[in-house]
Amino acid sequence: MKKDIHPAYHDDTVISCACGATYETGSTVEKIEIEICSACHPYYTGKQKFVDTTGRVERFKQLAERAKEKRTTARTRTKAEKNAARREKQAEAKSKA
Repeated sequence: MKKDIHPAYHDDTVISCACGATYETGSTVEKIEIEICSACHPYYTGKQKFVDTTGRVERFKQLAERAKEKRTTARTRTKAEKNAARREKQAEAKSKA
């Protein structure tokens, strides 16, 4: 192996979970923080709980709402344009008569 290219290895790395559980292991990183572990994961505990650590659900709802607004405004604009064109045709027909 080449010298001085490998990261330092720490035998006393501490992994700490948001639930309070801690684990000791070896790693190239001194301290690791995680959101969920086997002590609090629903699959291992058998308890159902909602896990949304990054706000993905809220982000999806915001995106869906924006898309719905765009569709609504596009439909409204299209109807308004159609009505305007219809009024113009009616005005032309009246002026010719």
